[in-house]
Amino acid sequence: MEKSTTGGTFIEKYGTPLAVVAGAIIIAGAFAFGRPDAAPNDDGGTAKAVDIKDVQMNGDPYIGSPDAPVVMAYWFDYQCPFCKQFDTTVMTQLHENYVKTGKLRVIFKDFQFLGSDSTAAAQFARAMWDAYPDKFYVWYQAMFEAQDDEGDKGFGDLASIQELTKKIPGVDVARVTKLMNENKSKYDAAIAANRAEASKFGVNGTPAGIIGTTLVAGAQPYSTIAPLIDAELAKK
Repeated sequence: MEKSTTGGTFIEKYGTPLAVVAGAIIIAGAFAFGRPDAAPNDDGGTAKAVDIKDVQMNGDPYIGSPDAPVVMAYWFDYQCPFCKQFDTTVMTQLHENYVKTGKLRVIFKDFQFLGSDSTAAAQFARAMWDAYPDKFYVWYQAMFEAQDDEGDKGFGDLASIQELTKKIPGVDVARVTKLMNENKSKYDAAIAANRAEASKFGVNGTPAGIIGTTLVAGAQPYSTIAPLIDAELAKK
């Protein structure tokens, strides 16, 4: 597993965009955590109530027991550097401390907006889920470990995804590719539905998640996410 991308290389590449996005995250966080039952929206600063019970939970990839007492819906893009930051610093801990212990299920929601590589990854991911659901999380982690330049200018096109997937034991890349090609229309519809659902909840960027009645905007730290899960567990 790579270390967090918050080091020197990340800053050199994304220093200015990071400053801009950080400001947006602070504003979004003020809304999300200032009012735990509401989330920021792009509708003139108004807020929308969110509830995990209103999230569509069928058909999308997930990790954790279907009977886990707490569910987190998570919108992301495989090309998003802040999603990589969230994965390496938060998702791995959530997996170890909550998913593997049967307390949490994470539903992965597509919010693809960084070009054709984002789309290819989302389509391939759904084919992976259909063909090898037990290998999905290993593949998902490998995708973020391999992520480099944002958008269509580095790792992430179909050929590089296929090469990465060949390294995962027990996966027939040809089978996954065939499924992707045969089901592109179905997968594209599901991807679009995830994006529309995100908009309904006031999600307008990645990463973002819903836990209980809280929208988590931006790459929030584990110290923010874990108490939200614990609060939901305490209600069970």
